[in-house]
Amino acid sequence: MMYKIFCTRAITEAGLKPLRANKHIDLEIYERDQVIPRKELLKRVKGKDIILSLLTDKIDKDVMDAAGPQLKMIANYAVGFDNIDLKEAARRKIIVTNTPHERVNESVAEHTVALIFALSHRLLEADAFMRAGKYHAWNPHLLLGSDLVHKTIGIIGTGRIGSGVVKRLYDGFKMKVIYTDVARNKDLEAATGAKFRKLDALLKESDYVSLHVPLLKSTHHLISTKQLNLMKPTAFLINTARGPVVDEKALVEALREKKIAGAGIDVYECEPLIACNPRDIKDLRKMKNVVLTPHTASATIEARDAMSETAAKNILAMIRGKVPPNAVK
Repeated sequence: MMYKIFCTRAITEAGLKPLRANKHIDLEIYERDQVIPRKELLKRVKGKDIILSLLTDKIDKDVMDAAGPQLKMIANYAVGFDNIDLKEAARRKIIVTNTPHERVNESVAEHTVALIFALSHRLLEADAFMRAGKYHAWNPHLLLGSDLVHKTIGIIGTGRIGSGVVKRLYDGFKMKVIYTDVARNKDLEAATGAKFRKLDALLKESDYVSLHVPLLKSTHHLISTKQLNLMKPTAFLINTARGPVVDEKALVEALREKKIAGAGIDVYECEPLIACNPRDIKDLRKMKNVVLTPHTASATIEARDAMSETAAKNILAMIRGKVPPNAVK
């Protein structure tokens, strides 16, 4: 049997190469290096057996209808899968897969720590200061930041990424670790002396709050006005999870009113916009105590190749009649 696959945007060759080499696969890739327009997506999936989608593609009932009843699989090139209507896919018995990988976990954990470093040592401000030619002499009060050593890191969600952040900050900087999750993480406690806290207590105690939870109904706007008001005025919020986990409007307001010291943000509620409200966009761009990155926490060669290979392995397993290793349940 020949399997017709539509890839909504070119991924790395690490995954495309084995798909092209398979004689049972007819691979079609959207030609432009951009998010595929909705109208084009609906047109191009027609008659396909497999859709290799990206997180930027909304794969819902309309897309599944447009593809046709022969659609067997949606292979998402992402760790998350909130862009896919899982209930609709299950109703149609369409297999959905994602691309979790240790390389991705490592990359996101590293990026999280990088955001913490940038905020603590005011690296972006210092860089802009130098580029503007403002440095004339050493000054004991110039761009004072804060040390990480012995500070408290509060981790919300201690899966592989959250635990990776903890390991780096505990081993490297002897930070005090507190965390909250749906269940106690005994391994993390044993390795780092991490202490479990309920969310409110964690927010009150932490010098840095880092989010590592999936986007679910229970985590939508997990951090909003009430939670931000609990944080120390010297504390920083880091989000490399999903944009809507944080109530963006509430966060910008807290930053305006200096209720918290700053934020490191890699994901956004109205992505690709950095805020849903035009005024908030304008203000965020001006805030020196905010580090903004364009959803690049997993943007390393190693991580993206690993994701690509994982997507291909899922597809090849399915066409061989096996259960894909990363089938979403």
